[in-house]
Amino acid sequence: MRTITFLFFISFLSFENLSANEISNSEKEGIILMREEEKLAHDVYRFLYEKWGLNIFSNISESETRHFNAMAYLIEDFNLADPALKEPGKFQNKELQFLYDSLTNRGSESVIAALQTGAFIEELDIQDLQQLMGETENATILSVFQNLLRASGNHLRAFTGQLASRDYEYSPSVLPASNYQSVIETPHQRGMGNGNCKNQNNCRNNRPDGKRYRGGRGNN
Repeated sequence: MRTITFLFFISFLSFENLSANEISNSEKEGIILMREEEKLAHDVYRFLYEKWGLNIFSNISESETRHFNAMAYLIEDFNLADPALKEPGKFQNKELQFLYDSLTNRGSESVIAALQTGAFIEELDIQDLQQLMGETENATILSVFQNLLRASGNHLRAFTGQLASRDYEYSPSVLPASNYQSVIETPHQRGMGNGNCKNQNNCRNNRPDGKRYRGGRGNN
């Protein structure tokens, strides 16, 4: 009887573990989208840093590296095919490829245009994350997305603050005005650090282009 009970208990645990790792197609698509969207942010910010030399682009690009790796954790955890290409500025998602090309062209026009580009990217991230969070009840996915959402709010405030210091008032082009204002009025939020990554060393050091970075300050 004890053997039967033990085997039943093991089977129950296995079933529970399997269920925890089963996610819907929309959840899978959301993870894949955000993996490439975090790469988009990183690659655009690295491009703009090399173009204009503003530290905000360097700092936030390293933050995007951590988010990119956090999405790799979800891809590994749910056994999904990784869509991210190592080559900077290259994407499997054709819409993101078009967006990268458009944003780097736009951001090359002036420093103001570059900072506007950064704010636009963070608006887009916030919109997508809020929508995806409304489509899942998976605690693991929600934990990672919530961390990314806090950071995107910090980044949006950083970019709009840089614009304000140059006497330019940013107007949202993606988020509804009330949503945007709520984000802008929220104090700086601390993220969960590298807690979303199984391999702490990889989360600190691996960039979307497959290289490694040294030091630098991020914004979550």
